[in-house]
Amino acid sequence: MRKLNILAAILTIVGGLNWGLVGLFKFDLVAAVFGMNFGEVNVASRIVYTLVGLSALYLASQLRTLISTSQPTPTTSVTA
Repeated sequence: MRKLNILAAILTIVGGLNWGLVGLFKFDLVAAVFGMNFGEVNVASRIVYTLVGLSALYLASQLRTLISTSQPTPTTSVTA
């Protein structure tokens, strides 16, 4: 399960960075990687976009667990 979380996080970060590039510079990194112009899609880019979307859905479904495990656990202080 840990490997799936890491893969989903990486794909979601890639998707977020791609959307940032689209918003800031009208540059689609996924299209560029596959030798296409902005806005063009092919089977390979659709697979990447689908995997990014599925990763986001997966992370959204795991959000409660991710938040609860990232909270620091309280420790008991010992006074001398």
